[in-house]
Amino acid sequence: MVDYKQIGLVNTRAMFAKAVDGGYAIPAFNFNNMEQMQAIIQAAVETKSPVILQVSKGARDYANATLLRYMAEGAVQYARELGCPNPQIVLHLDHGDSFETCKSCIDSGFSSVMIDGSALPYDENVALTKRVVEYAHQHDVTVEGELGVLAGVEDEVSHAESHYTKPEEVIDFVTKTGCDSLAISIGTSHGAYKFTPEQCTVDPQTGRLVPPPLAFDVLEGVEKQLPGFPIVLHGSSSVPQDEVDTINANGGALKAAVGIPEEQLRKAAKSAVCKINIDSDSRLAMTAAIRKHLAEHPDHFDPRQYLKPARESMKKLYIHKIVNVLGSNDKL
Repeated sequence: MVDYKQIGLVNTRAMFAKAVDGGYAIPAFNFNNMEQMQAIIQAAVETKSPVILQVSKGARDYANATLLRYMAEGAVQYARELGCPNPQIVLHLDHGDSFETCKSCIDSGFSSVMIDGSALPYDENVALTKRVVEYAHQHDVTVEGELGVLAGVEDEVSHAESHYTKPEEVIDFVTKTGCDSLAISIGTSHGAYKFTPEQCTVDPQTGRLVPPPLAFDVLEGVEKQLPGFPIVLHGSSSVPQDEVDTINANGGALKAAVGIPEEQLRKAAKSAVCKINIDSDSRLAMTAAIRKHLAEHPDHFDPRQYLKPARESMKKLYIHKIVNVLGSNDKL
């Protein structure tokens, strides 16, 4: 059993309480490798922001669960080396799909876990989430539950259609499960292809697809039922079109990729939404930088030559999200 506190991590409880009171959201950035982790920590230190390092089940399978845990432990020391004496870093399991997966993460030093039973019948979701909460709270680990289903594809999570969260269910769910935060569905979506062209309108000036607005009425309904309770948005990448254009200009084929407009995320961050998940945007930034570098330097073969600009591109993206979208800068 690894105690996350002994390696310098924190859970989300105090972090979320401050965010709700302060009208900002904590960045939850997924990472799969060293360059992503370095970029996240550099951005968080430079902006004086708390941060959540998210690890999906797919990332654990890809990079190895033990290696990722030690990378997160190293992230705390790295932040201190960069000049942040008391970093606020959470290691969080994203979309845990079973009690066993959540328990494995808790036992190996995660300070927060998500149990995603949203695709299950309501009573089964309640029972599974409650079981995870009971185990996690024995070790002061915080738990994120989910009500409602997001469309899209991200690692092993895939749903063809979204189903908005029902505000009338949230009090019962939170009361019965004891979860510490709640992921809801208000129209965000996983992946870089969040909406079909048929769901969008076309900007007559740019010709680009404009996605449908988020269902803020659902969010307001949830807030009314659970005033001050920490709310989470998944699938909140904005799919920057400059990154998409760079990818396509250098051999890529991302067609009709569209994300969540940042002005809508800024609005959400000022509400009870205190955690916003961003994954696809960093994948796009990394891929765009690598494609551009290799196109301009076809003789390069040292991974450091193209991963360095990729890391810088991700860091720039993370800083932008922290400062200009989430508002979590200068909160340490």
